[in-house]
Amino acid sequence: MASQDTLVELRNVVDVVPKLETDRESAGADLSEEVDLVDWDGPDDPQNPMNWPKSKKRGHVALVSIVNFLVNLSTTISAPGAGLLMKDFHQTNAIIGSFSISIFLLGFALGPLVMAPLSELYGRLPVYHLSIITFIAFLLGCGWSQNIVEFLIFRFIAGCAGSSPSTIGGGTVADLIPVEHRGAAIAMTSIGPIFAPVIGPVIGGFIAQRLGWRWTFWIVAAAVRVWLAAAMTFMRETCGPVILERKAARLRKETGNIDLEAKGRGKLSPLAHLGRGLSLPLKLLVLSPVVLLLSLYVAFIFGLMFLCFSTYSAVFVDQYHFAVGVSGLVYLGQGIGMITGLILFATLSDRILKARASKHKGEMTPEERLPLMVYFSPIVPIGFFWYGWTAQEKVQWMAPIVGTSFIGLGNLFVMVRTPLTRNLPSQIYLVDAFKAEAAASALAAATVLRSLFGTFLPLAAPHLYAKLGYGWGNSIFGFIALAFIPVPIMFYKFGARLRERFQVRL
Repeated sequence: MASQDTLVELRNVVDVVPKLETDRESAGADLSEEVDLVDWDGPDDPQNPMNWPKSKKRGHVALVSIVNFLVNLSTTISAPGAGLLMKDFHQTNAIIGSFSISIFLLGFALGPLVMAPLSELYGRLPVYHLSIITFIAFLLGCGWSQNIVEFLIFRFIAGCAGSSPSTIGGGTVADLIPVEHRGAAIAMTSIGPIFAPVIGPVIGGFIAQRLGWRWTFWIVAAAVRVWLAAAMTFMRETCGPVILERKAARLRKETGNIDLEAKGRGKLSPLAHLGRGLSLPLKLLVLSPVVLLLSLYVAFIFGLMFLCFSTYSAVFVDQYHFAVGVSGLVYLGQGIGMITGLILFATLSDRILKARASKHKGEMTPEERLPLMVYFSPIVPIGFFWYGWTAQEKVQWMAPIVGTSFIGLGNLFVMVRTPLTRNLPSQIYLVDAFKAEAAASALAAATVLRSLFGTFLPLAAPHLYAKLGYGWGNSIFGFIALAFIPVPIMFYKFGARLRERFQVRL
């Protein structure tokens, strides 16, 4: 019996030994994988931008906010001087006059498709530096242009290069600041896209009148050059995966271990990464009705805003006989409307969201973001009817400006980012509805379509107004805006079903 028990125990030991060896090998493999993966040196690693001193973080966010403002200033600062530009270049075609302003947005449409993946591959800092140097060069070229063809080419390239702060500025904020503390930082970076297109013409009108239209470009170029000097002195790389890749490269050289890899780096080649960055937004636009319809609505409203910008010179200089400098002040109508919208949004948004959250026991769907868009979208067509017919009948100049303030108010609730609440309904709805990478691609798709409408929709204005006048011409755009009103209502009621039925595999 004893000998049999001994044999059983020996057999058990023999069975266990290979299992122990297998466990040791798998543990060794896991350990090897952990050793080969280069990560931060603990949660308090000072190289991690999340652990930088607050003053350093604030400095980076401030620099990104300033350049974002300056670049967006360029979208409309030349608008009041467009008539002087056309006279210098001996042009009489009103479409070319509109295109001289809006072609900058065509660059804004195409630039982000390349800038975003480049910043993930090579880092934010090289993209900022190279793109802003290019922006300054072609902004100067706009001022030195000798004919309209040169001017349009230079302005388009300046738009492509200048899209980088709007494209990767949010990435910089995400690199530096945890989600729960990003409100103030997003507030700073959002000021430029909201207010710069309105402030630009106010400044540009007086510059064009006193110094000439060329100085509207040279002054912005000088300001951006000062920013570039500060950025090259104080800014550092913030993209975590890029910093870790540099660390892994250094360790591979020091240790000779070629298997070391940075955590968070994808396996795609640079060319494949760029191709993916280009294809995902287009894929979502084609295959997702949620992205397509909402992006079309936002793009149309954005295009209407720039259409208004392109008509102010003809209405207030030619019809109301404003001086070029004073004509820039009429853009404040939309600005006042947008500021009013910010106040209303800040007052109403939290109350509505809290009420709906309590009704649904704290659970929030992406569709709960849309009520304010539903309520305020009818204000846009009201503004166009008001602006068009008061300008047509030559009512006292304050009346059409009041109409533009309604357009600004309605625009804000549809498409513009706000510093008070991170994003307004259309953008935050896309973020909530499409998580992570899909959300970024959905926003990119909306941005591309929005910039394309902002570029080309104003080109329809001269012929339309020449044939129909400001009354019926603006009424047509008002009726189209009315036709889009059911879009947010449809998504509010059926958005969840549409998202589930038309899921896009990325």
